[in-house]
Amino acid sequence: MKHRSAPAMVPDILDFALAGLAQATVECSAMDAGVRQLLQARRISVEELGRPLLTAFQDTLREAQPHDYALINLADQFGLTLVEVLCLRLVMIAEEDLQVGHAIAQAQAPIAGHRPTVGLLARAFGESLGVRAVQVIGHGSAVRHGILRISAEDAPLAERQLSIPLPISLALQGVVAPWPGARPLEARLAIPLGSGPDARIEALARQLHEANQPEVIAIRSGEPLEAHAALAQLCTALGRPGWIIEGEVTDGLGAWLYVQGSVPVFQLQLAPGERRAAPRIAGFPGHTLVQASIDGEFESDGRRVTDWRIPIPSRQQRALLWEYHVSSSLARKLADEHRHSAARIATLGREARFEKGGDGELSLADVQAAARKAPSGLSALAELVADEVSDPALVVPALLKQDLEDFVERCRRRDGLVEGFGPALQARYRPGVRALLVGPTGTGKTLAASWIATRLRLPLFRVDLSAVTSKYIGDTEKNLSQLLSRAEESEVVLLFDEADSLFGKRTEVRDAHDRFANAQTNFLLQRLENYDGIVLLTSNSRTRFDSAFARRLDLILEFAAPNAEERRALWQAHLGDAHTLRPGDMNRIAMAAEISGGQIRSALLSAAIHAARHDGPIRLNDVIHGLQAEYRKMGRQLPEQLRIPATGVS
Repeated sequence: MKHRSAPAMVPDILDFALAGLAQATVECSAMDAGVRQLLQARRISVEELGRPLLTAFQDTLREAQPHDYALINLADQFGLTLVEVLCLRLVMIAEEDLQVGHAIAQAQAPIAGHRPTVGLLARAFGESLGVRAVQVIGHGSAVRHGILRISAEDAPLAERQLSIPLPISLALQGVVAPWPGARPLEARLAIPLGSGPDARIEALARQLHEANQPEVIAIRSGEPLEAHAALAQLCTALGRPGWIIEGEVTDGLGAWLYVQGSVPVFQLQLAPGERRAAPRIAGFPGHTLVQASIDGEFESDGRRVTDWRIPIPSRQQRALLWEYHVSSSLARKLADEHRHSAARIATLGREARFEKGGDGELSLADVQAAARKAPSGLSALAELVADEVSDPALVVPALLKQDLEDFVERCRRRDGLVEGFGPALQARYRPGVRALLVGPTGTGKTLAASWIATRLRLPLFRVDLSAVTSKYIGDTEKNLSQLLSRAEESEVVLLFDEADSLFGKRTEVRDAHDRFANAQTNFLLQRLENYDGIVLLTSNSRTRFDSAFARRLDLILEFAAPNAEERRALWQAHLGDAHTLRPGDMNRIAMAAEISGGQIRSALLSAAIHAARHDGPIRLNDVIHGLQAEYRKMGRQLPEQLRIPATGVS
């Protein structure tokens, strides 16, 4: 059905639709005189045409009115017949015009209802279809594609009524109305993505403009806000509005999208290893966009599927993105030390500005504070550890302290660490950094993790293993993958306490359970190897891990039980200056009480409670009291040297 501009006196589709209704009501003796006058006076009559209605209608479509273009284009795209176009237009006017509705009700009496039945429409427009008119209208392309809906009551086909989904009816009249289960794609936060992603989005838009067939574009990111912003930018580049399809894909959705010139957007979270057909809307002839997680794969159904994962910006791009929020010097420092995603930079800048009240230049401290408060999407699977651990608070052997310092420096320089080296080193380098902290309970592994995060000026998140692990097949992998993806985008330090429960040794396969457990371990090891962030794992012993696990680590740090000299330093670091212990007392306690730093902390908390009773500084007998409580917890006797009263005990 081709159309061109026409003079105003040319009849439109509604004229022919009402003419057909008038023709169907000629023999209706019960027709109200006023309604009959409406049909005869306001619109053309069949007699005036001088030829069959459908023939005249087809001739007139060559000079169609501009307000009918949307309906004609819809008919062309979905293969509607002339009869279906007239039926559709009559159904539309019945929804809007009360008098037309009354005319329809009178014409099909005694069948109740102001919407036309299939039988009435067949009588009005089925002159060339003969006895097949009811079947052609009731099962035609318009009904199959959900453009017209046929009532579901148990009645003969001729007596069943037709209606049009309201969003389609309004769209054909140029009015935007949402489809049930769809919402407009809007940028929730202005996120500059950087020159690299901007260029890629422009290239994708050109690809879709030049495509001869419908295509699928899947944009992936561990940060949904970033993928959302990229999709909004792509729709802008296409010059088409995007609609997020949240509910079930129902009949008529494709026609509604087509009439509006819109692009459907699906939000899908695929599990690791999952393969799923690319989403499709029946009858929709346009392109489809998908906001997806980084895992899984979309299978092609004949359409070209393009996968794009939004990369972490380069240092130069990060510096430019930071300059939207901070000074140039601070922007360069943040870009050099942190691999934030574009979305995370925008979020931190906004959060820091909000906390500062919008006035003054942002400082490094403002950005650090924002990093702890800004949403990261990790709270469901991990807990923020807010402790800040200074250098004096971390008491470890000198060699271990040097290893920790080197690890911090490795984390800071990880993004460009292999620049200038040969291709063999650069070929498989990834910026992720992984360290295992092993040693007995209470030797400072978790404290060291907090110290590392403090030195790096990054939030530390302790993984909640009970939330990550699941008895259902695939759920643990899905949870962990989601956790790591969000952590990569947010630039945080992840801490897996008692990591051997997740990354332990693979077992000999005796049954299906062993096979599943080993497959899960294999996935976790591979995902950890591909992780681009900073992860710390703790365990009481390295022997609990699979040998393949050690190869995926950058560093293994041993936390041994402290010796006497280290215990004295731990006592001093915990006590500070608010005590009356003499150096000899401190030496005797450090020599006799062979306990870990965690136990020293617990003993001193008990001592502080005991000291509060005399409202003064901690004394030696308060410390002895705390040690007695700690040894009772261990089921051991307090060393003899500490049970003998010492000089200075009051």
